[in-house]
Amino acid sequence: MVKENCGVVGIYSLTGTNVVPMVIDALRALQHRGQEAWGLAIPNKAPLKRLGLVSAASSEFKKISEEYASPAVIGHVRYSTMGKSTLENAQPLKVKDLCIAHNGTIANVQELSNLVGGCSFTPQNASDTLVAAQRLVTLISENGEMGKALSILKNEMIGSYCFTFISDDNSVYAARDPKGFRPMVLGHKESDDTYIVASESSAVSAVGAQLQRNVNPGELIRLSKNGLETEMFSDDPTRAHCSFEFTYFAHPSSNMEGTNIYVARKNIGRFLAKKFPIKDADLVIPVPDSARPAALGYAQELGVSFDEGLLKDRYSKKGPLRSFIEPHQSDRIEINRWIIPIKEIIEGQHVVVIDDSLVRGTSSKAIIKALRRAGARKISMVITYPPIKFPCYAGIDFPSQEELATFSNGKEMSQEEMTEMVRQSIGADFLGYNDAENLAAAVGIPKDSMCFTCSSGNYESLGITPEFRTREEMKGE
Repeated sequence: MVKENCGVVGIYSLTGTNVVPMVIDALRALQHRGQEAWGLAIPNKAPLKRLGLVSAASSEFKKISEEYASPAVIGHVRYSTMGKSTLENAQPLKVKDLCIAHNGTIANVQELSNLVGGCSFTPQNASDTLVAAQRLVTLISENGEMGKALSILKNEMIGSYCFTFISDDNSVYAARDPKGFRPMVLGHKESDDTYIVASESSAVSAVGAQLQRNVNPGELIRLSKNGLETEMFSDDPTRAHCSFEFTYFAHPSSNMEGTNIYVARKNIGRFLAKKFPIKDADLVIPVPDSARPAALGYAQELGVSFDEGLLKDRYSKKGPLRSFIEPHQSDRIEINRWIIPIKEIIEGQHVVVIDDSLVRGTSSKAIIKALRRAGARKISMVITYPPIKFPCYAGIDFPSQEELATFSNGKEMSQEEMTEMVRQSIGADFLGYNDAENLAAAVGIPKDSMCFTCSSGNYESLGITPEFRTREEMKGE
């Protein structure tokens, strides 16, 4: 099964402006959501796809903008762990006269593939997006309308999805899954009467548009010469917004479900200081970059000084990237090597390190070793996210349980025992995890409207009973 957390964009200009330069800017503003490949699609042309970062193709931007000039465009940045990093797996994908870009994971891709004429793909080019697109095109041809097709597909398809589509009749569509697992927003740029739909509001700001609202879960938006049209393809009132977006994935400048991410993260830090008021701490430091607001909130609430004790080498090949979403373990270790402790700040101190997640434990172990070498007297680690114990089937890559730091090999463990096991494994003097209630309260969204499956193991919101598989099985190697 393909596992990806990606970024999608759809743009339509009612004044006929060429919006391809705008989609490139929007994708650059969503680069934190995926760095493996990117692409864009306009009507009546094969999609353009490139491996690597958007900025790596900057010398081609002018040529691309001229060659693909269009008032209607969709775009995609990709991060995945399966299906090799090849252009074949990059998006958007074209099926008949529809191009599709997808953020999320479809959990019952095998079942769905049976509805599109059997399993017609191999693990090397496996793509849940392709299967969904093929099924959608079939349903549109049978029902004549995208909305009707989606209202049928939602009952056949289990998982999380934000789609943008572009059709050869010059319409841009955007759809968000009925539970709202993945984020999606709508913006408008007045100067050239242009609508933009994107995974995050950071992309809306990047193109000089105004954020209008969230795309509602279960909503289908159509952008065409008729302007903006909207309909609901699902009336499911229950929500399952991904809690990991708030602590890790989303850009700090973005607004999600009415909450600014930076403010939410700072608040999470404040709430954590109440949960773990470490009295003899000398210093609070973040693991750069996404834990910075939470560390600041924690330090302010506790009344302890905040400092940058760890710095990223921004000029190394890997420095500014994000180790969690690198598909290869060797690359993740390489990134962690470029996090450098500042001895003069750390030496002799009891350091409280705030990090936004503890997934495999690779980063945490390396960071704690580096702080010990720099002379820290004591190291307490506080994690803004609850313990990750189960795979995510809604679009984030921690698929196999034995890779997780919390893996207990079938042994029954209390929360305290599990925390102690992880603490020993990473080498910290103290380890504190956030809990779901505390996180939801800090963000200001009811806990039962957020998805915490990777911590709770309760897959009800997805409607599945998963089979836990190893990464090798998932890659089909």
